[in-house]
Amino acid sequence: MSEKSKQLKEMLFNKKENGVDFMSNEELNICDEFCEGYKEFLSSCKTEREVAAFVEKTAQANGFVKFDEFGGALNPGDKVYYANRGKAMILCVKGRRSIKDGVRISAAHIDSPRLDLKQCPIYESDGIGYFKTHYYGGIKKYQWTAIPLSLHGRICKNDGSFVDVKIGEEPGEPKFCITDILPHLGGEQMQRKANEIVKGEELNVVIGSRPFKDDDESERIKLNLLSLLYEKYGIVERDFLSAELELVPAFTVDDIGLDRSLIGGYGHDDRVCSYPALQAILDIDEAPEYTAITVLTDKEETGSDGNTGLNSAYLKYFIEDLARLEGYEGRDVLRNSKCLSADVNAAYDPTWSSVFEKNNASFINNGVCVTKFTGARGKSGTSDASAEYVSWVKTLLEDNGVLWQSGELGKVDGGGGGTVAMFIANMDVDTIDVGVPVLSMHAPYEIVSKIDVFMAYKAFLTFFIK
Repeated sequence: MSEKSKQLKEMLFNKKENGVDFMSNEELNICDEFCEGYKEFLSSCKTEREVAAFVEKTAQANGFVKFDEFGGALNPGDKVYYANRGKAMILCVKGRRSIKDGVRISAAHIDSPRLDLKQCPIYESDGIGYFKTHYYGGIKKYQWTAIPLSLHGRICKNDGSFVDVKIGEEPGEPKFCITDILPHLGGEQMQRKANEIVKGEELNVVIGSRPFKDDDESERIKLNLLSLLYEKYGIVERDFLSAELELVPAFTVDDIGLDRSLIGGYGHDDRVCSYPALQAILDIDEAPEYTAITVLTDKEETGSDGNTGLNSAYLKYFIEDLARLEGYEGRDVLRNSKCLSADVNAAYDPTWSSVFEKNNASFINNGVCVTKFTGARGKSGTSDASAEYVSWVKTLLEDNGVLWQSGELGKVDGGGGGTVAMFIANMDVDTIDVGVPVLSMHAPYEIVSKIDVFMAYKAFLTFFIK
């Protein structure tokens, strides 16, 4: 190849760049160190309630004051937060500019695919006690059999009190499991379609097998299990009617690979973006030019509906409240605002390459992924960011040393997926998805790159302070 050809390719081609090729060992160590905090967060916060509680405690420790209790107009550098029903959080740092000039929003979701308990979950059958479940979000149901599960959530009693439950995470605690058919007898099962290898009503969780020691009673295993729950938590069967209990993988969070370059764990989608978005707003040292807002929301995996999801109005109302403090309407703020919808994309997987269009896929270690549009097939269910806004984001990242790449969610007719971007864009806000590529997305154990996690943090912090 001639020197001229090399120069032209260097100037004209859009290259996929592996961060290791040009990052120093010191920079790689910074990525690794940042991810130690993320691993601890991912390990201890496996549900939206646990994330919200962690965020509120962390915000308070970093000088954030509850917005409802602040009183009066905000001054540059003031830090406030809003807690929505224990399942969603907004953190805000007031900027130097008038609120009318718009705000900078980073919005991630803190819910993940899981198995919820039904309202009447406990039963016994032929010597085994079970929980009945209803899966939450898009999962491959067969992936949830024959793995250890832990139980998390809250039970609300008639007297107004509640009990928080977490069983199966600490050493020595019992775990739970969904059984599968042994391969020797699985011929009929293996003739099913892949999405029916395990059906929803077959996701029954083993919770015990010993009967209550009373020869005259029926349902003695169920009785024994309920008596154990009553002894530990003071709850009866009717209390499950007013409970939110979730079964999640009881896996640890681990370094993956001989080089420890990757992280394996449950819930990367989307806590791998929520943690960097949280850390970015916590690390704002002085009043930014524009008011910075991090939104950590619920219900994305089921369409963002409900009063803790971003298809509701709680973010809009929060911004309207900010606007009124300075004598403006919410729409005055929103039309001038910008948002990075902090959500993941599917990392290119060489083993399953047929579902990707390689030129427009995101790759592990190539940095944070900017996704112009999501949706399905003909771009349904997406906001599709404008060329002007994509250019603005591209320039911001490149001018500030953020390793980034573009990507789509697989081939055009392959399926697709959505994020919260369209709900924020519908409020007249320039919005685009920026997040971490994930291998095995929506599986009980997903994989991400440490470089990509850190670059997500760097992107959100740059967005806030530049």
